[in-house]
Amino acid sequence: MTTQRTSGRRKQAFAAAAAVAALLTTAACGGGGDDDKGSSTGAAGFDAANNKVAQASLAKKGGTLKFGSAQDADSWDTTRGYYGMMWNFARYYSRQLVTNKAEPGKAGAELTPDLATGLAKVSADGKTYTYTLRDGITWEDGKPITSKDVKYGIERVWATDVLSGGPPYLMEVLDPKHEYKGPYKDTSADKLGLKAIETPDDKTIVFKLPQANADFQEMLGLISASPVRQDMDTKAKYALHPFSSGPYKFQSYSPGKDLTLVRNTSWKQASDPVRKAYPDKITVQFFSDANQLDQRLLSGDLDLDLTQTGMSPQGRTTALKEHKANLDNPVSGYIRYAVFPQSVKPFDNIECRKAVIYGADHVSLQTARGGPVAGGDIGTNMLPPSVPGSEGQKYDPYEIAGANKSGNEAKAKEALKACGQPNGFKTTIAVRNNKPVEVATAQSLQASLKKIGINAEIDQFDGSQTTGIIGSPSNVQKKGYGIIIMGWGPDFPSVQGFGLPLWNSKYIQQSGNNNYALIKDKTIDGLFDTYVTTLDNAGKAKVATEINHKVMEGAYYLPFVFERFVNWRGDNLANVYTTDGYSGQYDFVNLGLKNPQK
Repeated sequence: MTTQRTSGRRKQAFAAAAAVAALLTTAACGGGGDDDKGSSTGAAGFDAANNKVAQASLAKKGGTLKFGSAQDADSWDTTRGYYGMMWNFARYYSRQLVTNKAEPGKAGAELTPDLATGLAKVSADGKTYTYTLRDGITWEDGKPITSKDVKYGIERVWATDVLSGGPPYLMEVLDPKHEYKGPYKDTSADKLGLKAIETPDDKTIVFKLPQANADFQEMLGLISASPVRQDMDTKAKYALHPFSSGPYKFQSYSPGKDLTLVRNTSWKQASDPVRKAYPDKITVQFFSDANQLDQRLLSGDLDLDLTQTGMSPQGRTTALKEHKANLDNPVSGYIRYAVFPQSVKPFDNIECRKAVIYGADHVSLQTARGGPVAGGDIGTNMLPPSVPGSEGQKYDPYEIAGANKSGNEAKAKEALKACGQPNGFKTTIAVRNNKPVEVATAQSLQASLKKIGINAEIDQFDGSQTTGIIGSPSNVQKKGYGIIIMGWGPDFPSVQGFGLPLWNSKYIQQSGNNNYALIKDKTIDGLFDTYVTTLDNAGKAKVATEINHKVMEGAYYLPFVFERFVNWRGDNLANVYTTDGYSGQYDFVNLGLKNPQK
């Protein structure tokens, strides 16, 4: 899953990034005086909500929770939305059979019953999942939510010609042969013809998988598994006004301008063990300029940023100097990296790939991304710390954060000699033009590689056209993109939810490809096959570790950072905490206000 927010500014030079990083490093080590403790602003203190709850007891019912955002969602339709912030926010107006726990840190990535009375009853072979729905669960008009509503909502995932976008996991697992055509082409009278889901009565729903999949319940916890009622389905227009199954409902929405949710008076607290529904109203104001958004956050006009991808350098610098107590610095769950397409010579040779890994100055790359605070810890491998099986920085096969953290020219030149390029070679670094920090990273890498004889040109491509430019293997080969700068985060916290699109040969696409390295490794593919049929957590984590090791042994990637963000927490917010369930974002669903009258 990719991140969303772009600043729209292209002039962030490497030197500027380094200056900001220096300030951030100072901030991380202390400084800021009384503001660190929140004494001057009423805020809870720096990092007070990072994997722990800040001001939990101060949340009161009522008031308006005010979000700002530099970008609208890709879609507010529960079937189509794929942005991380949309999945987080959509729990205000949608419920699922199971969802993430409303708890900080790692616990937030665990599943808990939502519409269902409990987690699934799973058959011994791992192919049948049975749920019973709770009493008292209703739509915004007071009608009960039934098992058929859940089934219909999931069936909409198949309607890709009408509802493009959104995660495909449920379709791939329940109907791997793609035999079902979706509810809009369903010839059965009730439009509920997907055979893999049975609804014997209004309270029972049974999923029958053709093959076991260890993460199936995680897939049911995604927003794409939300119920949709047939008579309220407006198809492509549903994104403008989804029909609520949660504590809030749409009052108004102007795409790219604003969104307002108000209380769903038919929702019953007794039916919902997850959501506390503190505010009376929730508003989102969209901005075209990220700096304007940051100014509104700093002035107290808004409570928090919807996108949760960190403040821009200008606002961040001011916040660290003057409002440090309002900031949290979570690990995001995303990895930023360079990847080497094997279709572009000489990167079909593992030693040439290793030459780049050893030749790169990893401290410089970290600095280009904002330093240890705004950029993150130096990335040593390709499995995010939030994913079970990750070893974090402990697994560092190329000593990226150790002996070779500033680059190792001797090892790089040994690798160049071994790959038949002793004098170096020319290549092109592809980078999105709407991501200034990525451009700065490319410039850092370019400078490092020049020292070992690799001359890399930088090609800034249109970031809004990513799918057709670097997502097209033929275009990558044509353009000679030997190095692509990118980032990725988990759709759900498992090696399948993170790495399957990146590393499995079955996921190499001619358009919309994410396996940029074109990895075709039978061992890696076989480990993924083993993973999906491994049902115990310890076994799954072991396989995940093995997959990560095989990926790193292939030298397909140069990891930059295990990314961190600097996020704003308004003075009036209460019950605030970051969660691994949403890649280090604040858990929106139970935010409250200390003073609802403000």
